[in-house]
Amino acid sequence: MPEETAASPKIKTRKPKQRACDEKDEKGKLCNGHLKRYYDYPKEVAALIGQNAEIYRCEFCKTLYRPDPAQQPQSYTLRN
Repeated sequence: MPEETAASPKIKTRKPKQRACDEKDEKGKLCNGHLKRYYDYPKEVAALIGQNAEIYRCEFCKTLYRPDPAQQPQSYTLRN
């Protein structure tokens, strides 16, 4: 986790029904890491995305993804 706090994390918006990371490395290779729901994010990330936001993180490159604004939240508690 220290590498996340040193530099601001990259934040992208998920495409509809996206489940894998589409970030490319220096060589142009896709990461394809699974996007997992990120619950315990640090205070620096909370300042960027807001408190109690539905956010996803790639398991490999740690890129953060906001949900698609056109879709309903995946969490039933956030569907108010």
